Amino acid sequence: MNSSTHLDLPFIALADPTRRAILARLSHGDATVTELTRPFLMSQPAVSRHLKVLEQAGLITTAIDAQRRPRRLEAERLAELSGWIERLRENWEHNFRRLDQLLEETAPSLEPSRRRP
Repeated sequence: MNSSTHLDLPFIALADPTRRAILARLSHGDATVTELTRPFLMSQPAVSRHLKVLEQAGLITTAIDAQRRPRRLEAERLAELSGWIERLRENWEHNFRRLDQLLEETAPSLEPSRRRP
Protein backbone atom coordinates (compact mmCIF):
# COMPACT_ATOMS: atom_id res chain seq x y z
CA MET A 1 0.00 0.00 0.00
CA ASN A 2 1.50 3.35 -0.97
CA SER A 3 1.66 6.23 1.50
CA SER A 4 -1.23 8.11 -0.11
CA THR A 5 -3.57 5.12 0.15
CA HIS A 6 -2.30 4.51 3.66
CA LEU A 7 -3.82 7.89 4.63
CA ASP A 8 -6.71 8.01 2.15
CA LEU A 9 -8.60 4.96 3.36
CA PRO A 10 -8.90 6.01 7.01
CA PHE A 11 -9.78 9.60 6.15
CA ILE A 12 -12.45 8.40 3.70
CA ALA A 13 -13.79 6.13 6.43
CA LEU A 14 -13.81 9.00 8.94
CA ALA A 15 -15.74 11.23 6.53
CA ASP A 16 -18.99 9.44 7.39
CA PRO A 17 -20.78 10.49 10.62
CA THR A 18 -22.11 6.97 11.26
CA ARG A 19 -18.61 5.52 11.12
CA ARG A 20 -17.32 8.25 13.44
CA ALA A 21 -20.14 7.42 15.87
CA ILE A 22 -19.21 3.73 15.71
CA LEU A 23 -15.58 4.61 16.49
CA ALA A 24 -16.74 6.79 19.39
CA ARG A 25 -18.72 3.85 20.77
CA LEU A 26 -15.76 1.49 20.34
CA SER A 27 -13.55 3.92 22.23
CA HIS A 28 -15.48 2.77 25.33
CA GLY A 29 -14.83 -0.91 24.66
CA ASP A 30 -15.35 -3.79 22.25
CA ALA A 31 -18.84 -4.36 20.85
CA THR A 32 -20.65 -6.80 18.58
CA VAL A 33 -22.54 -5.80 15.44
CA THR A 34 -25.80 -6.18 17.35
CA GLU A 35 -24.58 -3.84 20.10
CA LEU A 36 -23.32 -1.35 17.54
CA THR A 37 -26.62 -1.41 15.61
CA ARG A 38 -28.83 -0.41 18.59
CA PRO A 39 -28.32 3.39 18.53
CA PHE A 40 -28.81 3.68 14.76
CA LEU A 41 -31.97 3.75 12.69
CA MET A 42 -30.53 1.31 10.18
CA SER A 43 -30.39 -2.40 9.59
CA GLN A 44 -27.68 -4.70 10.88
CA PRO A 45 -26.42 -5.34 7.31
CA ALA A 46 -26.05 -1.56 6.82
CA VAL A 47 -24.00 -1.26 10.01
CA SER A 48 -21.95 -4.28 8.89
CA ARG A 49 -21.09 -2.44 5.67
CA HIS A 50 -19.84 0.52 7.73
CA LEU A 51 -17.80 -1.86 9.86
CA LYS A 52 -16.26 -3.37 6.73
CA VAL A 53 -15.11 0.09 5.59
CA LEU A 54 -13.63 0.80 9.02
CA GLU A 55 -11.85 -2.56 9.03
CA GLN A 56 -10.45 -2.07 5.52
CA ALA A 57 -9.13 1.31 6.67
CA GLY A 58 -7.39 -0.41 9.58
CA LEU A 59 -9.37 1.53 12.19
CA ILE A 60 -11.01 -1.54 13.75
CA THR A 61 -10.41 -5.28 13.94
CA THR A 62 -12.69 -8.24 14.52
CA ALA A 63 -11.91 -10.60 17.36
CA ILE A 64 -13.23 -14.15 17.70
CA ASP A 65 -14.72 -14.96 21.09
CA ALA A 66 -16.63 -18.26 20.88
CA GLN A 67 -19.86 -17.33 19.06
CA ARG A 68 -19.25 -13.60 19.29
CA ARG A 69 -17.31 -11.42 16.86
CA PRO A 70 -16.64 -8.24 18.81
CA ARG A 71 -15.14 -5.27 17.01
CA ARG A 72 -12.18 -3.50 18.57
CA LEU A 73 -10.81 -0.03 17.98
CA GLU A 74 -7.26 0.03 16.59
CA ALA A 75 -5.74 2.80 18.67
CA GLU A 76 -2.35 2.53 16.97
CA ARG A 77 -3.90 3.35 13.59
CA LEU A 78 -5.67 6.38 15.06
CA ALA A 79 -2.37 7.43 16.64
CA GLU A 80 -0.74 7.30 13.18
CA LEU A 81 -3.42 9.63 11.80
CA SER A 82 -3.13 11.90 14.80
CA GLY A 83 0.65 12.06 14.34
CA TRP A 84 0.25 13.01 10.68
CA ILE A 85 -2.22 15.76 11.59
CA GLU A 86 0.10 16.97 14.37
CA ARG A 87 3.05 17.23 11.95
CA LEU A 88 0.86 19.22 9.57
CA ARG A 89 -0.22 21.53 12.42
CA GLU A 90 3.41 22.05 13.47
CA ASN A 91 4.36 23.00 9.90
CA TRP A 92 1.54 25.54 9.74
CA GLU A 93 2.50 27.01 13.11
CA HIS A 94 6.11 27.31 11.95
CA ASN A 95 4.96 29.10 8.79
CA PHE A 96 2.74 31.47 10.79
CA ARG A 97 5.63 32.27 13.16
CA ARG A 98 7.83 33.06 10.14
CA LEU A 99 5.08 35.27 8.71
CA ASP A 100 4.69 37.07 12.06
CA GLN A 101 8.44 37.65 12.17
CA LEU A 102 8.47 39.00 8.63
CA LEU A 103 5.57 41.32 9.38
CA GLU A 104 7.30 42.60 12.51
CA GLU A 105 10.49 43.24 10.53
CA THR A 106 8.71 45.10 7.74
CA ALA A 107 6.15 46.94 9.88
CA PRO A 108 8.58 49.69 11.01
CA SER A 109 9.40 50.50 7.39
CA LEU A 110 5.70 50.74 6.62
CA GLU A 111 4.89 53.06 9.55
CA PRO A 112 5.87 56.39 7.91
CA SER A 113 3.63 55.72 4.93
CA ARG A 114 0.69 55.13 7.24
CA ARG A 115 1.00 58.54 8.88
CA ARG A 116 -1.06 61.36 7.49
CA PRO A 117 0.70 64.60 6.64
